[in-house]
Amino acid sequence: MTRFGAMYGPDVTFLGAPPCDLESPSSWSDAEVVILGAPYDGGTSYRPGARFGPGAIRQACYLEHDGSRPSLALGVDGLLDLRVRDAGDVMMFSGDAEKSHAALEQAVHAVAAAGKIPFVLGGDHSIALPDVTGVARAVGWGRVSVLHFDAHADTGDSSYGSLIGHGQPMRRLIESGAARGDRFLQIGLRGYWPGPETLRWMADQGMRSYEMTEVVERGLDVCLTEASRIALDECDGVYLSVDIDVVDPGMAPGTGTPEPGGLTSRALLDAVRRLSYELPIVGVEVVEVAPGYDHADVTAMLGSRVVLEALSGIARQRAERRGRLEPWDRSTPLLSRYGRER
Repeated sequence: MTRFGAMYGPDVTFLGAPPCDLESPSSWSDAEVVILGAPYDGGTSYRPGARFGPGAIRQACYLEHDGSRPSLALGVDGLLDLRVRDAGDVMMFSGDAEKSHAALEQAVHAVAAAGKIPFVLGGDHSIALPDVTGVARAVGWGRVSVLHFDAHADTGDSSYGSLIGHGQPMRRLIESGAARGDRFLQIGLRGYWPGPETLRWMADQGMRSYEMTEVVERGLDVCLTEASRIALDECDGVYLSVDIDVVDPGMAPGTGTPEPGGLTSRALLDAVRRLSYELPIVGVEVVEVAPGYDHADVTAMLGSRVVLEALSGIARQRAERRGRLEPWDRSTPLLSRYGRER
């Protein structure tokens, strides 16, 4: 768990946030959020390359990497107001899934057990298994609901004979009891996988999966409202899992298993901001950014902005709870906070 920097590329922190070392608690004792890199893509079933995602997400911004990002929409600075620290990458060797996942679970649990919110930069989606497990060990076994944005259900039983992969983590989480099936909400599913047998298993667990046809027909906001209500029932916190391939590959090409017909980048950012502002978030992951397939860094930039929207939403919620700000009014003109708007 010692901070050694990045497994691949230069040792940079997320947009210049201060570094910390998990083995030195005093270096992150004042933080509310700790960022961890999970550079692992040994669970991919098609195109690898997500091991380079953490570095790409950390660096993807045209602004100065000064550890500050005030949100125009929310009027808070997620990086500063939450005192974000970046612990660097967890050492994860893609040739050893069990050892790599164990190291990540240990790191995530250490952060969550200290009362901080872990933000994990993936990595392929197999890391959801150690991520949610680590949080559940700290918050409460079966007491963490999961809001899962993805083109794919990731509820397969095995892949090429392996129970560990990016197509299986949600099944493993439900089987273990770390997360309840009836508090597992999936948004953005589409395409031609999984098949009927797996879908029947999902239905038997009480999962709620919003396929894109339903999202389009009913509206994303309506689906989010319903999903949020279910997520808050009999659970103490919400884990937000964002697979970047939930977005249409025309807007996010840099991913290993692209599926046409997804959300727009705007819709995803609005959704993440809203959920992070409204719900008790206890963990966040952004996965499946594979920069080798990206164009002009648009997918890495989107991943970076997903992280920022989540940070800003949490920061605004906490600022209001502490009486520093009035409830957020989405219709308020931008400059009214600073003087008369013409």
